[in-house]
Amino acid sequence: MATAIRTHRLDLIPMTPAFLRASLGGDLIEAGRQVGLALPGTWPDIRDILALRLGQLESEPALQPWLLRAIGLRSSGEMVGHIGFHTSPGADYLEPWSPGGVEFGFTIFPPHRRRGYAREASLALMQWARDVHDVSSFVVTISPGNGPSLALAAGLGFVRVGTHVDEVDGPENVLVRNIVSAA
Repeated sequence: MATAIRTHRLDLIPMTPAFLRASLGGDLIEAGRQVGLALPGTWPDIRDILALRLGQLESEPALQPWLLRAIGLRSSGEMVGHIGFHTSPGADYLEPWSPGGVEFGFTIFPPHRRRGYAREASLALMQWARDVHDVSSFVVTISPGNGPSLALAAGLGFVRVGTHVDEVDGPENVLVRNIVSAA
């Protein structure tokens, strides 16, 4: 069972199959109970992704630590967004840009933006992967028109290494951050 990643203000709580099923079934009370957070009334905002991740977990339970996590604000007990890796490290599709690396993405819900939660959660997720699994290369893909996310990525040390066209989101910049070992 995957455990939560804790930061100064946040808990990054794994979205288990039970949470995903309750969310997809529209049972927000049960979903909130499963994740231990108050969920926004607009949840779930990513039904297709939740269904995809549920399928991944049902076929390969060992992926749990790598996939979606609720971003919980400890002071209020509410879910303020979500973050997670798309796969475990070393996926073939990342080979051209980040051999052995792992891609992640995040969303902070509109009422909670501009408070540093995305930065805090991203740093914690990368640090967890580095400390626990010795992963040192990270990928994010961001639409060229998403100025706030591009600025955040640049501030985290990501650099643009290419572009691709996502079948759902359209053109995206591919950005990579490599963490150099302290040796």
